[in-house]
Amino acid sequence: MAARRPSLHIVPAAPAPPAHLRRLRARLPDGVATSVHVAEYDLRETAPRVVRLRVATPLERWCRAGRIDEAVVGGFFVRPDGLPLGELRTRGIAHVTRPIEAPWGAVRACLHAHDGRVAIARREELPAHPRGDVLQAGPLLVRDGRPCTAGDPEGFSAAAGQFDSDITVGRYPRAALALGDGHRLLAVACDGRADDEAGLTLAELADTLVSLGAVDALNLDGGGSTSLVCGRRLRNVPREEHGIVLPGGRPVSTVVVFACR
Repeated sequence: MAARRPSLHIVPAAPAPPAHLRRLRARLPDGVATSVHVAEYDLRETAPRVVRLRVATPLERWCRAGRIDEAVVGGFFVRPDGLPLGELRTRGIAHVTRPIEAPWGAVRACLHAHDGRVAIARREELPAHPRGDVLQAGPLLVRDGRPCTAGDPEGFSAAAGQFDSDITVGRYPRAALALGDGHRLLAVACDGRADDEAGLTLAELADTLVSLGAVDALNLDGGGSTSLVCGRRLRNVPREEHGIVLPGGRPVSTVVVFACR
């Protein structure tokens, strides 16, 4: 019998959040639940762009300093120096990063944004030298409206040594970016690491994104780095292991900004 998808219902917030932001409660098949924060953007009015922070900084603090209203955490990075892990391009220029172990760098999923067009795909499906912005993260969670997390096609388990742990195992706070029908772009962050916040597995995150209407979706950096800013405010609750709240979130190295066209 196929596993049941998480059930979602809206949780009212006070004060009222921006109109494009929803806080949902995902009830999982084993009875636990977690909060899912969903910001929705119209790509006819919004242009996502990738930013490499000069110094790793909590996302909310960086947004307030730069008067950035809308952003989500970007890709993975290496601690303690904050060097991004995987390919990173802004305006077509490649940044210095820590390479992903071979052969996985050639396949790990990316966000590609250029000239008003946005794609979420595995690296091998993008141009060899793409223009615009490229953020490599992964794994790909949804393709053509269906979850695609089975197995280890992007080597996150095989190359888990480049991370603090195997991100494919267990429930954690997580972040994702998804393309939907009708010019929709979704930035999603789920809470976790608390008694009333279970977090999500990658498969549960993929199922949740499909329920939200995702056509293609990409996993972003998670755990204590999970951060979604809307209206210049951090909307999720970042936590370290053992449930320790991180006020303002953990410093991050890359972000995706949602700017008005």
